Amino acid sequence: MQEFDALKLDHQLCFPLYAASREVVRQYHPLLSALDLTYTQYLAMLVLWEDAPCSAKELGNRLYLDSGTLTPVLKSLEKKGLVRRARAKEDERVLMLELTEAGLALRRQAVGIPAALSSCMPLDPAEAVELYRLLYKILGK
Repeated sequence: MQEFDALKLDHQLCFPLYAASREVVRQYHPLLSALDLTYTQYLAMLVLWEDAPCSAKELGNRLYLDSGTLTPVLKSLEKKGLVRRARAKEDERVLMLELTEAGLALRRQAVGIPAALSSCMPLDPAEAVELYRLLYKILGK
């Protein structure tokens, strides 16, 4: 029935986004297992390698994660000795994050991951740039 065509799975933009996201995370899994990181922990480390020290709020904003999702990730990274969490001296409400020596050293082990993953993607460079642009357009950036 045409009345329900809008409800077909193949007509949902959200579905290929969801399925593609799951596939990309699946491709990351063996690469990140070697570093003892989950995908979300890896994303947090990417931001920290770029911007540490930074606040947990800034990290959450960059990753589009709320504090309920981010807190266990940060606790786990701290337990692994990769990140240090501390309250800001000028404002005790602000949780600051900094990398430990081990966290900095892990960056060297992770440097090949983006290239390894891009080799798994069936996109030419121009398609990858266009996909990147479109995805960030959806995110409002």
